Amino acid sequence: MNTLNKQLQAIKVVPVIAINDAEKAAKLAQVLVENGLPCAEVTFRTEQAAQAIKNMRAAFPDMLIGAGTVLTSTQVDQAIDAGVDFIVSPGFNPTTVKYCQQRGMPIIPGINNPSLVEQAMEMGLDTLKFFPAEPSGGVAMLKALSAVYPIKFMPTGGVNPKNVNDYLSIPTVLACGGTWMIPNDLIENDKWEELGQLVAEVAGILQ
Repeated sequence: MNTLNKQLQAIKVVPVIAINDAEKAAKLAQVLVENGLPCAEVTFRTEQAAQAIKNMRAAFPDMLIGAGTVLTSTQVDQAIDAGVDFIVSPGFNPTTVKYCQQRGMPIIPGINNPSLVEQAMEMGLDTLKFFPAEPSGGVAMLKALSAVYPIKFMPTGGVNPKNVNDYLSIPTVLACGGTWMIPNDLIENDKWEELGQLVAEVAGILQ
């Protein structure tokens, strides 16, 4: 198992973050690290993503940081320049995958059916995002895929406190992606103590 997979497996839940103000990124990273989830997938759904990643990396050099919702080669470059450890995409785009491979950057692209798994395997990938997890059949679908393919999965999309351990109980699941522990309104209103409690609750249920 490669280093990234080992790190994801140890963390178990990856907070998926869409941040609108990069100035808050370092404080958010502090809340995550101090409350037991030293990881973030910062999505490129906002214009502040690259700067937020830079700020997190500067504040916490050892934190595991990914870039999410990466759709283009330009965004790959921006993410790498910002200092990410890995890249995540919602779907399987061979062009983006090839570019990440050329740049030596791990990518976890999204899939939700057997054909896409096989296309990803053809490109040498062995770790994939199962997205959107719940609308795509949830635990039952992931168990079916896991029975056929030698792949590690990171389910994201509809994962919540009620089902996260159901996903994590599947041997092929390294970690789950989720947003429930980092609501945007708490970030935007500097509710750091409340955020810390939510993050700590997640870390607690994973023990």
